[in-house]
Amino acid sequence: MLYTELLRLWNEAVQKVDSKDWQGALAKLGQISEPTSGTLFNAASAHLALGQLDLASKALDLTIARDERLAVGFFQRAAVMMQIDRLEEALSDCIWAQKHMRGNMVIDYRQLGLQFKLYSWQVLYNAAAVYCRMGQWEQARDVLLSASQERGAGRGGNIEVALDSVLREDVLAPLLVPEGVVFRPRKQDVEQLQQRDFLGKAKVISSMIPNDDFGGFEPLRLQKPGFYEPKMDGAQDSRYMCMRIPYMAQGPGQLTVPAGAMVFLFGEEDRDGMATVIYDGQRGLLPMSLLESADVKMSKEKKENKVPSGIPLPPGLKPPTRPKAQPSTAPPPRVHFTSDTPPPSYTTATHASLPVSEPPKYTANATSDQHAGEAQGAEAGSMVVKVHYTYTVALSVPLDTLHHELKEQIAQKLGQPASHLRLRHKQHGSHVLIPLGGDGEPGRTVQEVAEAGRATLWCQTEDPLANRTILYQMVALYDYAAQGPEDLEFSEGDTIDILGEG
Repeated sequence: MLYTELLRLWNEAVQKVDSKDWQGALAKLGQISEPTSGTLFNAASAHLALGQLDLASKALDLTIARDERLAVGFFQRAAVMMQIDRLEEALSDCIWAQKHMRGNMVIDYRQLGLQFKLYSWQVLYNAAAVYCRMGQWEQARDVLLSASQERGAGRGGNIEVALDSVLREDVLAPLLVPEGVVFRPRKQDVEQLQQRDFLGKAKVISSMIPNDDFGGFEPLRLQKPGFYEPKMDGAQDSRYMCMRIPYMAQGPGQLTVPAGAMVFLFGEEDRDGMATVIYDGQRGLLPMSLLESADVKMSKEKKENKVPSGIPLPPGLKPPTRPKAQPSTAPPPRVHFTSDTPPPSYTTATHASLPVSEPPKYTANATSDQHAGEAQGAEAGSMVVKVHYTYTVALSVPLDTLHHELKEQIAQKLGQPASHLRLRHKQHGSHVLIPLGGDGEPGRTVQEVAEAGRATLWCQTEDPLANRTILYQMVALYDYAAQGPEDLEFSEGDTIDILGEG
């Protein structure tokens, strides 16, 4: 359960104990789903106050199970065991309580919220009371004599009176934690349960809206597009003015306003007789003598038809719209074929050897404007090669360029060594990448892989360590980020090939 809920129930149970409402305290403690040793000790104290000794002993059993070194728990259970005549267990609890005193004369439980000090002589006193109930008067006298030699406050004359009782063979009454003394939660923690207003109440210091005393939050008001007009009640408090005659601006900062126009009085009249007003979303100066109060209580029709004025709202931002494509006025190109020339095809464009000096006898509308532009931009006797790497590059090369020469040019373009690059291409109608012939096949040109005067290649960087012998493999247990250019970066679970050992 939540710690705040535990604190709330614990504190309410302690309040019930203070008012001697033992049943109410047990009801609150019973609602704690994860009790602590302190709350269980409190439940045992409530059962003792009600005279329920068996239930008190069970609650103390749970208390000691929660905290096996709680000396006051053993001390309290020993007294309960004596009252229900379980003397052997009572004597055992006295021994455990003395052991958990750890050689101290006193243990102060106020740090844990229990206003009680357990003295060593009190534990010995209860042990002597057990011996009295067993009829072992000599053992009881020896224990009391040992307790009389203990140092500690609060003993008074209890030991001497107990010795006289033992000599008369009177049974000693056990010592208990006083009734109503229970474990209490920390005061600081209980205070945190109360909700606090850290912000306080807002107060209006300055506002451009007249008579604005609102200092909280309110829902959005209905506004006119472009202007926000302050609310006014009656003409006597209205700051809306009406122009008696038209006025033409005669200096910087002044406004030109027609007669009968409604303006909002934004500032007070200065020594020159000018006042700051807002008209049609603009702020400027007008002579105060030309203004007269206007009645803001107008009919609904007049309000809808009046010119918007007041304090302008922030400009609205509209999202950008998708640009519309401009229709082209030029007619699309048509394909013209001669009577003795068959229609173009990929086979004829790819494998038919075309003379270098003769361009094709047909012109076709390409599937892409980009392809058409590249084909037309290539010079006679050359072709465009597009290379897909981590990025795409294009270069123009002669038709008779050998494969190894093309590889050198691509390596220079990419800034990589030619020996680390591997070129592949696709045959027409296939999706399989085939390696491009290199030094092993001399005499092969780039024209053999061209289609319609252009070629597309795929480039991949070869691993220079691909042919090295792998000694063994290891699996990374953690992530490692490279600290320098020579470091190997890997993630947890990666398999790493070990090529050598230093």
